[in-house]
Amino acid sequence: MKRVVLFLITNLAVMLVLGIVLSVLMSVFGIDNRSLGGILTIAAVFGFGGSFISLYMSKWMAKKSTGAMVIEQPRNETEHWLMSTVARQAQQAGIKMPEVAIYDSPEMNAFATGPSKNNSLVAVSTGLLHNMTRDEAEAVLAHEVSHVANGDMVTLTLIQGVVNTFVIFISKVLAGIVDNFLNSNDEEGESSGHSWTYFLFDMVFQMVFGILASIVVAYFSRKREFAADRGAANLVGAHKMRAALERLRSNHESQLEGSMMAFGIASGKSLSEMFASHPPLEARINALR
Repeated sequence: MKRVVLFLITNLAVMLVLGIVLSVLMSVFGIDNRSLGGILTIAAVFGFGGSFISLYMSKWMAKKSTGAMVIEQPRNETEHWLMSTVARQAQQAGIKMPEVAIYDSPEMNAFATGPSKNNSLVAVSTGLLHNMTRDEAEAVLAHEVSHVANGDMVTLTLIQGVVNTFVIFISKVLAGIVDNFLNSNDEEGESSGHSWTYFLFDMVFQMVFGILASIVVAYFSRKREFAADRGAANLVGAHKMRAALERLRSNHESQLEGSMMAFGIASGKSLSEMFASHPPLEARINALR
């Protein structure tokens, strides 16, 4: 419930901010919101704006939604090991030291997030620390550090922004065409603005194209997983990364959501591989051989 409330409040705040930005842009540049230029402006503001605001809020959101506790001063041997391992890997990868956190969850998982290579967070679950060997956990950390070093958070944000813009723009254009066709003889409805059919079809088209767009984003996410595995293999050795993936076969179902799942080490079962943010474990293990 905490995650749901946080998600709703955050998205309402984002929509409010973007609505104000859009209103200012329309007024300053005199853009007609029913023209193609106006529709494209709306699509770009909400498509890219939402993605980039989410990116810049990602660390805060991750900490709040998972209850991750950032290690400020190591209190025990495990935390000392985590900090020194991430510090060493970050130096090897050529990035600034990420924040390191632990969150309470029985699943063996970890994730990386943050707006840039030099402003990031790497978090691991208590389940991972309890159920993996040090070599396996080291490989998982290297996988997450590789996500950061590869700039995957920014890359997928740009891809998400592009597909969001495409979905909103095409949906509104098609909804306008359908609305004009259905209400071509209704001069009064045409002069007073869009009818209810426009908003209905706009919503339907956004749902349909949104599903198709999620396939595109998931495809690129899977590609970045293979790249992060290769990066981890370069940092700690392919045998350690393979051992970590083998261990994940017995993992609990992932409780990570959204962008955290995209940059986690493992995800839950998917209804279809096309929508999965991660490739099958077997494919990842074979790719490292």
